[in-house]
Amino acid sequence: MAAAAAAMAEQEGARNGARNRGGVQRVEGKLRASVEKGDYYEAHQMYRTLFFRYMSQSKHAEARELMYSGALLFFSHGQQNSAADLSMLVLESLEKAEVDVADELLENLAKVFSLMDPNSPERVAFVSRALKWSSGGSGKLGHPRLHQLLALTLWKEQNYCESRYHFLHSTDGEGCANMLVEYSTARGFRSEVDMFVAQAVLQFLCLKNKNSALVVFTTYTQKHPSIEDGPPFVQPLLNFIWFLLLAVDGGKLAVFTVLCEQYQPSLRRDPMYNEYLDRIGQLFFGVPPKQTSSYGGLLGNLLSSLMGSSEQEEGEESQDDSSPIELD
Repeated sequence: MAAAAAAMAEQEGARNGARNRGGVQRVEGKLRASVEKGDYYEAHQMYRTLFFRYMSQSKHAEARELMYSGALLFFSHGQQNSAADLSMLVLESLEKAEVDVADELLENLAKVFSLMDPNSPERVAFVSRALKWSSGGSGKLGHPRLHQLLALTLWKEQNYCESRYHFLHSTDGEGCANMLVEYSTARGFRSEVDMFVAQAVLQFLCLKNKNSALVVFTTYTQKHPSIEDGPPFVQPLLNFIWFLLLAVDGGKLAVFTVLCEQYQPSLRRDPMYNEYLDRIGQLFFGVPPKQTSSYGGLLGNLLSSLMGSSEQEEGEESQDDSSPIELD
């Protein structure tokens, strides 16, 4: 009897789900017709009305799917403001339903991001909120997969600086390296080819991502047309990074210290290098943290804000024991 009742309940649930999907599809058809006729304002208001109705009935998935399809529809008709508004409602449905992060959802958010006007303030607000949701309330800087998808879109737009930031918070060292090769050849001086990858490797290490640091270095040095086969390399800075990656695996402070001393002429090319290396010394070689950062004021605050969240990853590092690092 109990088994039969459970089966009947399951069938009833399936029928209700099918009815709900059918209802959403019928509503979508009417809304699509309104948009196709050019009744953008009316259609936008109807989407909003239905969103709040569904949400009040706890039909979060239906609300999200309807807003996502509506946003794509408005984007396809060049209605950026309406599309951006529905995109924010997609996020609202995810936040209120406390939905678990899944690849499909991250891909949907990245799709919407890619269709937004790159210069719109709505895009900035959207990506900030999407990353916050994707972190699952952990206080980290966003899900690595979402960062990767955002980085790929920004790379296509040739927004290399923003793309690099998001690659740093992903686990896609190879994608980051390929983007940096293009960035260097398109926008950099030939004399700076080594600096593009050195910065990325040091920043990946500051984020405790040894694997991506190694992959970005290996891929970049193999694929960059201005870098001859190595190691060893013609550029001293590339040799330093190569030795550093080996030293990080060994964890011997004496090796790290001598390495930094020997390559000071190369390290002085960018004043941030020694700041990064201070942090790397703490993370991988047991170097005690400095009592105060070498930077203060506005710059010091900026450095702190860009590293703070990632430091909470492990319990022993939750205290404020490090020199803050700039990663943008």
